[in-house]
Amino acid sequence: MYKKNYESTTKLTIYNFIKVENDNEVVDISTIIKYFRKLAKKTNMLNKLVKIVFFFTLLSITSCKKEQKESTFSIDKKTKKIEYADGFDIDENKIIIKSPYPKAEETFTYSFGKKNSDLKNNISKLVVTSTTHIPALELLNKEHLLVGFPHTKYISSEKTRARIDSGFIKELGKEHSLNTEILLDLNPDLVVSFSMGKMNKTLTTIQQAGIPIILNGDWLEETPLGRAEWIKLFGAILNEQQKADSIFNSIKKNYEEAVKIAQKATTKPTILSGAIMSKDIWNLPAGESFVAQYLKDANLDYLWKNSKGKGSLSLSFESVLDKGKDADFWISPGYFSSKKQLLESNKHYAEFKAFKNDNIYTPNLKKGKTGGVLYFELAPTRPDLVLKDIIKITHPELLPNYKLTFFEKMK
Repeated sequence: MYKKNYESTTKLTIYNFIKVENDNEVVDISTIIKYFRKLAKKTNMLNKLVKIVFFFTLLSITSCKKEQKESTFSIDKKTKKIEYADGFDIDENKIIIKSPYPKAEETFTYSFGKKNSDLKNNISKLVVTSTTHIPALELLNKEHLLVGFPHTKYISSEKTRARIDSGFIKELGKEHSLNTEILLDLNPDLVVSFSMGKMNKTLTTIQQAGIPIILNGDWLEETPLGRAEWIKLFGAILNEQQKADSIFNSIKKNYEEAVKIAQKATTKPTILSGAIMSKDIWNLPAGESFVAQYLKDANLDYLWKNSKGKGSLSLSFESVLDKGKDADFWISPGYFSSKKQLLESNKHYAEFKAFKNDNIYTPNLKKGKTGGVLYFELAPTRPDLVLKDIIKITHPELLPNYKLTFFEKMK
């Protein structure tokens, strides 16, 4: 069963049954009442019956309170399983989602791997709703479990696209308004979704049908390795914890080795990131964001590295032009795919040194056969490759044999 725990409220949800912590047995309260009703008829102990029922009700509330307290656990550093991610924890046979959506004040706890767990021990059918979940399934060799996905055209992976083309993965519409009729007909063992706020009506309908839902907050992580570590969530729910740990450790090692390589650079180029998104406002990474971390680890001089915040900065075009026009490189220029598009949007882009010297790089050009952008799908799971791309672009002599995975020069 799906359980919901709150950190900052004393609200309790009373379910149709009570769990009695005695060798993991679940005792139905209706069974208890029936038993004592029969006993009351035989022994004329109606008053005692009322007291007994009250006792078990009190026991259930006390148990709920105890469970609520346990959800805000802390793990000793020696046994801590999660190193970089802030949004979730794994404590033995429990998964705790601490950041299910932005500014969440509630946490979600799921038990797994034991009798009467919230999640099945062996999941055979799975639905996910973000392309960022696809690489984790493939790295764990579990892509065959996927039976449904919203907007399948956005999936760029050739392996998973082949399964879509063969009819193994059904189209479920839009991620925020899933086709519940198709989804319920698929009857998956689990839905891994994401949310911008509290669960919407669609997810609530799915949950009420008895299908567990896990809200994956990988996109809220503020460090590159923090995002990648969410593969351990899939390792836990798919009985592949050791494999997930091994994969993450390999990614972590590759990332750390790339950082060391970048430190060998004899120059520290200046760099600009982002582009105009609406009117004359330029959105670019704040100095404490995960993008700024990439640029720091690549041994670059990000011009807004000293700005506060972990999200985006919204600055006027004029202020960015004044500070960034002489930047050596420019990466991720928004949704633009060519220099021509940039000029059609604003002729003043031509004033940037990176524009003049053809040093603008974008991840928007590498797509799957139906239009899905590889970067948006794979990059969160493989930050080591993103970092190597940035090093190759800005310090090409350090990685002479490496070929860009995500980025391409804008023409």
